[in-house]
Amino acid sequence: MLFIAPDDTISESLVHAVEREFPWIGVERVRDLSATWTAFEPSVSLILIDAVFLSEIDSCSAQLARFHPAAMTAVMQDDGRRPLIPDEVFASRVVRGVLPMNLKLDVWLSVIRLMLRGGEYFPLAMFQPYLNNGMPHSETKESKSAIKRQAALEESGQLTCRESQILEMASQGLQNKTIAAALRLSEHTVKIHMHNIINKLGAHNRTEAAALFHARRVAAAGMVPGADRPVISTLT
Repeated sequence: MLFIAPDDTISESLVHAVEREFPWIGVERVRDLSATWTAFEPSVSLILIDAVFLSEIDSCSAQLARFHPAAMTAVMQDDGRRPLIPDEVFASRVVRGVLPMNLKLDVWLSVIRLMLRGGEYFPLAMFQPYLNNGMPHSETKESKSAIKRQAALEESGQLTCRESQILEMASQGLQNKTIAAALRLSEHTVKIHMHNIINKLGAHNRTEAAALFHARRVAAAGMVPGADRPVISTLT
């Protein structure tokens, strides 16, 4: 696991918390993108990059792919230092998630666990200003584009294999605790997955998400002629 952040941004206590929670994971810290142009041993599974480097990351995508081909990349969000604009995130070819740095430690570690397993996470708070108040007065072409992209993401219903598995179990009436035990996950991790599933499907709650799951399964089987809702697809 690799942190890319200015000096003193990632505390020793945070690193120790990660190492205690995931004793099989090694943690490395570098101060800028150029320091990542080397292979680490063992190979990097997750890259967490400070938002100050977001504008640079796409120009370095080839180097990241060369030295860390199996790594997922996410941006660390700290509203007090550098608030994220959704358009910047979704315009990136590299970024596959956003990690809020103001979460409670147990929740924060659950998001880390999700990302280490290849799951994508985008906090709803990124879009709260638009959901609560509509488009801000400082409306721009770029911000409109960000909202359209997010709407397209939700409409597409693209779920990871794990998310599809959890949604199917939830649609059978199983609770998070039962799902967690069956899949050998923590209950916090299942909650994070369900949060992402609900967001991706544009649902209001798990019941509506389950209903969409059943409706799309029926449509996929060809039982509803002319159904225009997309089928849930999986990403590996």
